[in-house]
Amino acid sequence: MNSFTNLNSDAVLQFGPYALHLRQRLILNGDRPLRMGGRALDILQVLVQRAGTVVSKDELIALVWPTSVVEEINLRVHIAALRRALGDGQDAQRYIVNIPQRGYSFIAAVQRVPACSLASIETVQKPQHNLPARLTPVTGRDSIVGSLVRQLPVRRFMTLVGPGGIGKTTVALRVAELLLQHYQDGVWVDLAAIDDPAMVVDQLTRALELEVGTTLDTLKQRHALLVLDNCEHLHERCRTLVEDLLKSAPRLSILVTSREPLNALGESVLRLPPLAVPPASGLHSVAEAMGYSAVQLFVSRARARQQGFALREQDLKVVGEICRRLDGLPLAIELAAAQIDALALVGVQAQLDNCFQLLSHGRRTAVPRHQTLKAALDWSFEQLSPLEQTVLQRLAVFKMAFTLDAAVGVLGCAALLPDRVVEVVESLALKSLLSLEQGGGLSRYRFLNTTRAYALEKLEHSGELRAFEMRYARYISRTRWTSSGQVALQLVE
Repeated sequence: MNSFTNLNSDAVLQFGPYALHLRQRLILNGDRPLRMGGRALDILQVLVQRAGTVVSKDELIALVWPTSVVEEINLRVHIAALRRALGDGQDAQRYIVNIPQRGYSFIAAVQRVPACSLASIETVQKPQHNLPARLTPVTGRDSIVGSLVRQLPVRRFMTLVGPGGIGKTTVALRVAELLLQHYQDGVWVDLAAIDDPAMVVDQLTRALELEVGTTLDTLKQRHALLVLDNCEHLHERCRTLVEDLLKSAPRLSILVTSREPLNALGESVLRLPPLAVPPASGLHSVAEAMGYSAVQLFVSRARARQQGFALREQDLKVVGEICRRLDGLPLAIELAAAQIDALALVGVQAQLDNCFQLLSHGRRTAVPRHQTLKAALDWSFEQLSPLEQTVLQRLAVFKMAFTLDAAVGVLGCAALLPDRVVEVVESLALKSLLSLEQGGGLSRYRFLNTTRAYALEKLEHSGELRAFEMRYARYISRTRWTSSGQVALQLVE
């Protein structure tokens, strides 16, 4: 939620035995944190800040779900959850009442006090966190968020893996928000801006607000959740740090986001898939289209950009193609939807063949490598070795999924022996630049459309595009002549 002007205020709103900390997005009953979902907390904040007045249902929905299409039943479900959290039966009615035909009102007395004056609250061990404010709703990730929330306290160390723009940071932040009620402390460390592995511990020390010279031994007794975001370029240092912390701090859980696993002891890896996209066979209704999370995201972002935007039946084919061509990649879909006011739907669709021009308009509030799709891919490409860069570019001549044998057949030469080709292709898959598909007894590798377009552009600039297109054509021709059925095993649409 991003509609409240004083979301980052240090003030605390007190009512009854409760204290609502605005900055921390935390509500305490005495010194005990309440179990409360993010939406219920958003609703509570609106009602408490407008205590004594009636807030209409439409206004509540607009404030809490600013860019989503939400039915009134959703609001009622969260109000019910909020009442349960504040006390069962008659106790709940002391706080939130329903005004028929008008909306909801918070009727308890509310006192607004600066956080620094709450000495009694500050002296108890209440949950602390430095989680960044989430600016947009999370779309299409309920299942994987729920899985992480359930598993992380038990497994203690999980790595969320996926390509740039897939939404790893967004998912990790939502998981951390939901787990705040389970841990005494929540610590978020963004490593995106750090290039020197020696600075990792310093960044963590700052996030923990420790004095200079203090060691990380302070984590030994903490029941804490540590989120290490964007670890791929500091792979080795993060691996040793995580292993050391898990050994020395038995009550610590660690959630890592990276474009490849850390390969550390005790690591559980969860790959973040793209959003669900509609089939090429077509859609028959708006309701059917809105069942796909990629379409939900596109529509919500388009509506935020263009007032009055609504998905119509005549738009279904175009929107479906946009979502498919952008691989269900959240960053790409958001950036495409941001062009809706300038290009309209047909214009966005027409620009898909030149996707990097279309997706070059960035999000100025994001870190540089998340501002545009090209910036995200540049970041991944620059982390590769020269050989990995070369192989990635040359593989772009494959228009469909390919086997390792096919990769060797097209790329293999005296300077790049078959074993080396296999090793590099597998490495690119680990780094989330290729996706691995299993089926029919074969392993196949496939580009995301956006990644292939990027690699193909690099290959063209290298001057090797024509040569490898010819090698690809010769390989396909040779395979067909060798066995009429073999091509179906080598290359699959």
